[in-house]
Amino acid sequence: MLKKVALTLAIATAAVLMLVPVAGASSSKGSDSLRGLRCVAAGVNFLVENKLLGAAARQQVDYDTIDSDSGGSEGLINTDLPTPSFLPLWTVIKLHYTNPELFDWCN
Repeated sequence: MLKKVALTLAIATAAVLMLVPVAGASSSKGSDSLRGLRCVAAGVNFLVENKLLGAAARQQVDYDTIDSDSGGSEGLINTDLPTPSFLPLWTVIKLHYTNPELFDWCN
């Protein structure tokens, strides 16, 4: 199951990367898109390395346990999440793309 989820995320990330125009990579929007995609990959890698991908897919990871309670950068997630914060994986992936500054592994 875990390998299937990881493979699905890898394929989805690769598909999105193919949709980003090469010429657009030099523009600000293209650079932001590539940064977001790299951030998604780093986030998935973090989950895999910490054996959390399956739990994240089942919405069993409390992201509040790795956030910054002050909204600064003291945690791995640079915001203060409510307790508990069992977020859907698609929401977390979207945040990696739209707000990479929230995640230490994206900097």
